[in-house]
Amino acid sequence: MYRKNLTIRQVSILTGVPRSTISDIISGKTSPRMETMEQLAAGLKIRIADLYESDYK
Repeated sequence: MYRKNLTIRQVSILTGVPRSTISDIISGKTSPRMETMEQLAAGLKIRIADLYESDYK
């Protein structure tokens, strides 16, 4: 989202994931399910691994 300079609304439109869900994930209130990660990756045309930071990627 940040790399592509997109708003939460734009990400929601591209991915079909509700704005509230995206906001909760960003704020750390919830962790995304694998299905949500797949939707986000597909809509943003990126790999699921690009959605998170980890030493084990």
